[in-house]
Amino acid sequence: CPWQGPYHELTVHEAECTHPTKTGNELMEILDEMDQTRKKEMQLYNSIFSLLSFEKIGYTEVQFRPYRTDDFITRLYYETPRLTVLNQTWVLKARVNDSERNPNLSCKRTLSFQLILKSKINSPMECSFLLLEGPYDDVKIRPVIYHFVFSNENNETDYMALPIVDSVECNKLLAAKNINLRLFIFQIQK
Repeated sequence: CPWQGPYHELTVHEAECTHPTKTGNELMEILDEMDQTRKKEMQLYNSIFSLLSFEKIGYTEVQFRPYRTDDFITRLYYETPRLTVLNQTWVLKARVNDSERNPNLSCKRTLSFQLILKSKINSPMECSFLLLEGPYDDVKIRPVIYHFVFSNENNETDYMALPIVDSVECNKLLAAKNINLRLFIFQIQK
């Protein structure tokens, strides 16, 4: 049973818990699902470990700062100052609740981000990158590896969901004065 809580609530939970009445087949389905989740986590961590063997790796702490625009649709936007990673200049942009016309009316929040290469480059630059929680935030972010080939003509990624665990964590992040994260970029050599 995945229940977690204070000891004084244990007897109430045990009286209401449905796990002891599940059949063997139902329990096997739950265990199979847990196995699949564990396998996906291991694949992700193996991918991160293989990225750590790359020759060109850069990381920096980034700080998103909020600003508002009013272009007929009110939206919340965030942007970092310019930052240098792998001898290139980058900017990260973020926005709240992509699909909603007015995110201020919802308490369910998501955050998506975009990585933009500001430097001019001589040839396409293939990169993998990920955002993780920064040193001053305790928000829970699942590691997700993104991949993009940057060029002078195609220098910004699409907006991608920041893999925050849930809406509560996202609201906690948005309530802070600034959003502090850590950006890792791995340049793929040909």
